Amino acid sequence: MKKNEGKNNSTTKNITTMGQVEIPRPKDPDIHSLIIIGQIEGHIVLPPKNKTTKYEHIIPQLVAIEQSENIRGLLVILNTVGGDIEAGLAIAEILKSISKPTVSLVLGGGHSIGVPIAVAAHKSIIADTATMTIHPIRLSGMLIGVPQTFEYMEKMQDRVVKFVSAHSQVTEERFRALMYQTGELVRDVGTVLIGEQAVREEIIDQVGGLQDAISCLHKMIEDGEKK
Repeated sequence: MKKNEGKNNSTTKNITTMGQVEIPRPKDPDIHSLIIIGQIEGHIVLPPKNKTTKYEHIIPQLVAIEQSENIRGLLVILNTVGGDIEAGLAIAEILKSISKPTVSLVLGGGHSIGVPIAVAAHKSIIADTATMTIHPIRLSGMLIGVPQTFEYMEKMQDRVVKFVSAHSQVTEERFRALMYQTGELVRDVGTVLIGEQAVREEIIDQVGGLQDAISCLHKMIEDGEKK
């Protein structure tokens, strides 16, 4: 009885602190799954009602994955509305520097700063019904009142554009054009790409699902071991 109580307490703690529950594990856990959902939380703590992924939880996991001798590949599953730009770029930067094979899978949505995270993996896959919103960086509810603030926003946006272009096949010019497109989003500028459209724009590598992502990751692991 006490053993079960301890297990239940451990599960409750995982749900509270990390948003995770204990799941069945394969006998040979050579692939690690990392889930990024909701809104990416950075330096500012979001309200409790927001579903968030905290970057201070993600980065230590990525470091541990890189150092682990048992993990041979990483699967990143994304269903995010975006969030903190600095935090999202930090996750993307460390993800792209991992030496082990990585595959990203966009399910539901990979919007805003979720785009750099998706393309940071060695191979990116998007579900047929998943969406990606490409739009300029903005300060919600704030007025840019001085030139220095505007210049800072421009530099931050350049970082996002250059990162996406460097880690996918889309050009900087085309990505900017998607950012500033008018007439598609109500009272806003930007573009919504659905599944195959993200592939046609050469942002994401292919359309697929979980089986495709895992098969791709296993092949990358095997090819790497043959070298």
